[in-house]
Amino acid sequence: MKILAEVDAARSEGAVGEVLRREGLYSSLITQWRHQRDAAALEVMPGQRRGRKAKSAEAVEVERLQGRVAELEAQLEVAEELIAAQGKVFGLLGQMRHQSPEPQ
Repeated sequence: MKILAEVDAARSEGAVGEVLRREGLYSSLITQWRHQRDAAALEVMPGQRRGRKAKSAEAVEVERLQGRVAELEAQLEVAEELIAAQGKVFGLLGQMRHQSPEPQ
């Protein structure tokens, strides 16, 4: 296992080959050792599922609600901009009405 750990830790170019030559090993043996190591690790933890853990129902609901809040905040921002624009238009129309001559 010491050799396998050394091979796995080798990062520089040619470092794996150097370890294999020094120990008189072939790369196929390293591959076989890795498979054996991984199989043993799976046998030790047979009840554990691999991959990401499933999200709880509460976490899913929180994400859904956070998304909905973001949508509603975006809609609120648009509505506030429209209200501000309507107020400006109303103000301009009021100014134009006071500045224009009264029809006779």
